[in-house]
Amino acid sequence: MEFEELRKVNKKLKKTVIKGKEYVEVNQRILGFRELFPNGMIETEVVESEQGVVIIKAIVKDCEGKVLATGHAQEKENSSFINKASYIENCETSAVGRALGILGIGADTSVRSFDEMESKEFQVTSNSTINEMKQDALKLSIENNGILDSKVKEILDKFGFERISDITLKEYPNVIEAFQKVINK
Repeated sequence: MEFEELRKVNKKLKKTVIKGKEYVEVNQRILGFRELFPNGMIETEVVESEQGVVIIKAIVKDCEGKVLATGHAQEKENSSFINKASYIENCETSAVGRALGILGIGADTSVRSFDEMESKEFQVTSNSTINEMKQDALKLSIENNGILDSKVKEILDKFGFERISDITLKEYPNVIEAFQKVINK
């Protein structure tokens, strides 16, 4: 891969603004990888899974199997609303994002995962809507916790959203907290 190719791909990737900085989400990094390495491979493996804590390693390879980059991530079950239902999936996505970031894809400003960027040390300033991964994880958590459609509608109405796909990054933590309260009752 030539640096100029990487630069061209990075310019095309959709960005989300967090605390005034642009961030490229993992799904966009994967698209960039596929453009640069159409026959490349992304492999993941569970390094450790013990007492509700998982560590996953992502390995990014070219079409010949040569390792281009690796990335690791750790998540704890029940540490967040999403991690109640999807901590392993969330961890895998973070590891892949880090490996692709280390390779240089979508890493113009940061290698951090989206969840790291959303943590309390970062302030979400974008009115962009949440990505598909967050939508799917929220839907899965709603389903797994048996939250009724009427309750989902009530929570979405409270924040002025018609659908889960309308939830903004800025309001996402508040919406999650509202769902968490329903689950804890």
